[in-house]
Amino acid sequence: MSTMKPEHFSCPLPITEYETIQLAHGSGGRLSAELVSRFFLPRFGNETLNRLEDQAVVDFPQGRLALTTDSFVVDPLFFPGGDIGDLAINGTVNDVCMSGATPLYLAAAFIIEEGLPLATLHRVLLSMEKAAKGAGVQIVTGDTKVVNRGCCDKLFITTTGVGKVPQGVNISAANLKSGDKIILSGSIADHGMAILTSREGLSFASRVQSDTASLNGLVETMLHASPEIHAMRDPTRGGLATTLNEFAASSRVGIVLEEDTIPVRPEVRGACEVLGIDPMYVANEGKLVAVVPAEVADKIVMSMRSHPLGREATIIGEVFGDNQGMVIMRTALGTQRIVDMPVGEQLPRIC
Repeated sequence: MSTMKPEHFSCPLPITEYETIQLAHGSGGRLSAELVSRFFLPRFGNETLNRLEDQAVVDFPQGRLALTTDSFVVDPLFFPGGDIGDLAINGTVNDVCMSGATPLYLAAAFIIEEGLPLATLHRVLLSMEKAAKGAGVQIVTGDTKVVNRGCCDKLFITTTGVGKVPQGVNISAANLKSGDKIILSGSIADHGMAILTSREGLSFASRVQSDTASLNGLVETMLHASPEIHAMRDPTRGGLATTLNEFAASSRVGIVLEEDTIPVRPEVRGACEVLGIDPMYVANEGKLVAVVPAEVADKIVMSMRSHPLGREATIIGEVFGDNQGMVIMRTALGTQRIVDMPVGEQLPRIC
């Protein structure tokens, strides 16, 4: 008798006359309908999406809405720890829940280059399906466009997410107060260095893995511990340094960090040192930074550590009323340095 469980099987590639994307897949005709029915609906099908209307009509609870939109153009499409598919879902979910909102619905649009293997598209859609189910969200509407060879790089995905903000929650980069504590959920720079080392074919003793993950469960845990979260963000492009500079500028406060409290995995630190890159400026896709009143900081940290995505949560700094708009790092050597905004793009095409 077989002991194989359903999760041990993978979805086979749908049968089609073609092995690659054709321009006709974007024409709105028979091949377009076939692409949607054979590839997209089996992955994302639900009562709303299955109607195939030009819009989604959904039930929505009363209250404030959080709305975000994002585009994903990562190169390569597949990287250690993830791919463009789960990145698109996780990144959109995270942008919604950084307001404290519960993500509910997503829209997804695909720009596909002629010649993309259908097996590649299928693999991406499987990843998106898994990430959406894990985050508890539905893809309720979308679009596909096919462009000529050379007019885009394989596959671009644009997403929109919407969620409900709970009563009593007011999270904004403009809310920082003197005395607030800065909390980081875990190690930094994992995603950006996974992309870069994979893109450049670099090898290290330990493989650098992306941290891509949906953080709505962690945010829910934090809000259950205390709704008094002043600001929160997932530090993606520009990394932790950029996010904290944006906080300081928006609230007209100063931020002081303790270098030895900021976790960086040894393999990531090694890759950064080899490439001459400061991990403070490298993108993350499964971490968050929160600013909270000092009196609830320890309580929130303890709650975060009870969640799988917050086990390394720690306080890394404090907000001060002076040095407005500046972020200062106290180094392990006892000196201080300014953590400024980056100039230019260190790592293009990382999300």
